[in-house]
Amino acid sequence: MSLSMYSAFIPTAIHTLNTLSAILGKAAAHCEARRIDPAAFLSSRLYPDMFPLIKQVQIAADMAKGGAARLAGVEIPKFKDNEVTFADLQARLAKTVAFLQSFTPAQIDGSEEAQITLTLPTRQIEFKGQAYLNHYVLPNLYFHTTTAYNLLRHGGVELGKRDFLGG
Repeated sequence: MSLSMYSAFIPTAIHTLNTLSAILGKAAAHCEARRIDPAAFLSSRLYPDMFPLIKQVQIAADMAKGGAARLAGVEIPKFKDNEVTFADLQARLAKTVAFLQSFTPAQIDGSEEAQITLTLPTRQIEFKGQAYLNHYVLPNLYFHTTTAYNLLRHGGVELGKRDFLGG
């Protein structure tokens, strides 16, 4: 039996975003217990030319909702990038998870050959659905989730591999 597009993506993205939310919860508790201003984490970067934690989480959510919407051929919900707290970021993740949960397998399955066009600031990229999922959406989702994890771990939040893997 082959793995369907829905099964390969929707449960995986939901799990990843829920895990990221739990990691953010640990970071918020860390800040509270140690009387650290959360802004120190929320604005932290691994390197000056990289996005800060807030943007990493926003992009992870955007990858998931955009990926699902494009594969299903529906409009991508627009979220304002106005999060400034851990709770705000967790709310964005919860909103994204709720959006992902609204899809049925019938909406995503069969999108392997769908034509996906991304319009970026400097160019357009063309994909078939399966390549879009496997070579763009999932790698970006994992990259930005991993970067958020690394920012928090580097800052001293007690996180381990189990936290990243979740459940």
